[in-house]
Amino acid sequence: MRGAETKQATMLSLLSPEQRVPQKHPLRAVKALADAALTELSPVFDEMYSAVGRPSIPPERLLKHNVASKFFGAIVEQARAAGLMSDEHFTVDGTLIEAWASLKSFRRKDEKPGDKPPDDPGNPAVDFHGEKRSNQTHESKTDPEARLARKGKGKEAKLASSQHALMENRHGLLVELQIASANGTAERETAIAMIDDYLPGTERITLAGDKGYDTRDFIEQCKARNVTPHVAQNVSARRSSAIDGRTTRHPGYAISQVIRKRVEEIFGWLKTVANFRKTRFKGLERTQLASYLVGAAYNLMRMAKLLAPAPA
Repeated sequence: MRGAETKQATMLSLLSPEQRVPQKHPLRAVKALADAALTELSPVFDEMYSAVGRPSIPPERLLKHNVASKFFGAIVEQARAAGLMSDEHFTVDGTLIEAWASLKSFRRKDEKPGDKPPDDPGNPAVDFHGEKRSNQTHESKTDPEARLARKGKGKEAKLASSQHALMENRHGLLVELQIASANGTAERETAIAMIDDYLPGTERITLAGDKGYDTRDFIEQCKARNVTPHVAQNVSARRSSAIDGRTTRHPGYAISQVIRKRVEEIFGWLKTVANFRKTRFKGLERTQLASYLVGAAYNLMRMAKLLAPAPA
């Protein structure tokens, strides 16, 4: 919190929050790390806040100044400076984040407002059973950037966006957390983009992933970037894997296949503890802002535990 700290005792409370929290409570370590990151962002906040008038700012300025991204980046740099992050071995994975829009809003793109007068303007009845709907012909009128997607065969299709995590393999900390449109190629495209933007350098690294990344195009793009793809092989009677024994024979490949599953712990924490199974925002840009904040919270919790002194 910025500004002067003014304390006022009341007749209903004799202890301040500072006095109520035990000295060894883990939240104190989290607060220290977060305060250090916010101190680094002080010049950004100075640009955002007005020197006169009301001290509050509209939420749109958070997007304009990339505050959430910079805060997440500051937390990542703290982890690197503390030696908590690997600079050689990484994992990538994706999941779906349910959109803040109902299936009722998924209607034809060429639909005219006056085609069918609603029976209830506030909550109209919509009968779409038997209607063929796809992202090519329909869109959500509530959130046009949401896409109809499902987690797998036989699963229910929902309006969603995709969330993509880049994890380092030493302690399972997040390096990057991106929101993208939920389409069939988002996982691989976003993975390559995160490699280019957040893993620069000339040293060879490994990148683990599930069998969804086992495509020849993705493997070739990784190798062109000096990245050894440690992705799970996707083999069947009609399909061969894009990686062969030259990669899978090494012990490091087996290790990556074990460690890569820790990324599911991140998604599990974000969707349950951080309550980010469904976004509360419309559009990819605002959902990205929230994604950075919950990602920073995850890293802070992990870092506080990793940096805690060992018990005597």
